[in-house]
Amino acid sequence: MIDHPLLAVGLLLIGSFLGGWAANALKLPRVSGYLVAGMLMSPSFLNVLPSSLTSRDLASLTEVALAIIAYSIGGSLVYKRLRQLGKSIAWITVAQAAGAFLFTTASLLFVWPLLTDFPQICASERALTWVVSIVIGAISAATAPGAVLAIISEYRAKGPFTTTLLGVIALDDGLTIIFFAIASTVANILLNPGSVSFFYMAITPLWEIGLSIILGTIAGIGLQYGVHLARRPSSVLMIVLGAICVASGASIVLHASPLLTNMTVGFIAANWEPRHHQLFHVLEQIEEPIFGLFFSLAGAHFDMTVIKQAGLLGIVILIVRVMGKQAGTWLGANLSGASPAVKKYLGLGLSPQAGVTVGLVLIAEEFLPSGVSDIVVNAVIGSVILNELIAPPLVTFAFKKAGEVS
Repeated sequence: MIDHPLLAVGLLLIGSFLGGWAANALKLPRVSGYLVAGMLMSPSFLNVLPSSLTSRDLASLTEVALAIIAYSIGGSLVYKRLRQLGKSIAWITVAQAAGAFLFTTASLLFVWPLLTDFPQICASERALTWVVSIVIGAISAATAPGAVLAIISEYRAKGPFTTTLLGVIALDDGLTIIFFAIASTVANILLNPGSVSFFYMAITPLWEIGLSIILGTIAGIGLQYGVHLARRPSSVLMIVLGAICVASGASIVLHASPLLTNMTVGFIAANWEPRHHQLFHVLEQIEEPIFGLFFSLAGAHFDMTVIKQAGLLGIVILIVRVMGKQAGTWLGANLSGASPAVKKYLGLGLSPQAGVTVGLVLIAEEFLPSGVSDIVVNAVIGSVILNELIAPPLVTFAFKKAGEVS
């Protein structure tokens, strides 16, 4: 078993390269190979990397990777391209997030009492069922941008379908934060009546989103000024990475959303900086190793005991979430008059879930009753693990059917 972080990073990079190579040989996206490589090194398989190393010592790598992915997503939101698709993106974002939330919540209201038995945990078993259902439902609205961006980069996908998908993913994170903030406040009210006011419930999500946008705007303006001093591509890369890390760190310290903050940085850079192409082109030099580390680390979190403990509940969450995304996308696309490809396949492109989902369920663990929180965390992480294996091929299939794969 490896216990040194630097040695672990080296093994993850080499393993993800070999996994990506094998995946391409099997006509699968490289992301799938990265995940499998990480899983093989997890404690449940070859036991190369201990869970303490992947969850604690290498956690900063995951944060940096997510920040770079969020910055790239924000950079894809070029106003000139979005102007014609703005109506479709707005309708689809709201409909697919609501679809995932409603489908998951309604299903868990029925399934939770059948799969669990905790009548003594709180005063009302029915209230507990509602708490679990709305919290997991809110978490299920999230879409992980990493897998989508990695596949877009690998296949050089470009076109209206790709632009719409990236726009929806970028806005979806903001909606998920709103859903989760409201759901967590409602959960606290149901579990502890009179503890939280309606004003607090209404203002919390707005404060978090507003603060994230303010921090991202400040970092984006700082990036614009800083990049004017850089002459070499390597210097530009230093400035960009510095701005991304400062934006993420400030967001974490001030309890804002690092993803929304860096999306704002990328949006400002793409729309108001004359050298915007260079600000994103320099990241292509490190894009592949960043994706490899991020997804192999995600795979290294695989724990067979999680699947055994709450596997059935995790499968239910996985299925109904994808169904909700697909149904909501179809509804939003029809209401906005989107193209047939968007109506049929965009929902599959929104199927990935990873870092944001895991982060939110760990926050939920803090206010859910003991015992219930273990089941919820295991079920959600189990669904994420299964999703990480299934979603990349679904996203690749969606891009190919949309005809935007080079």
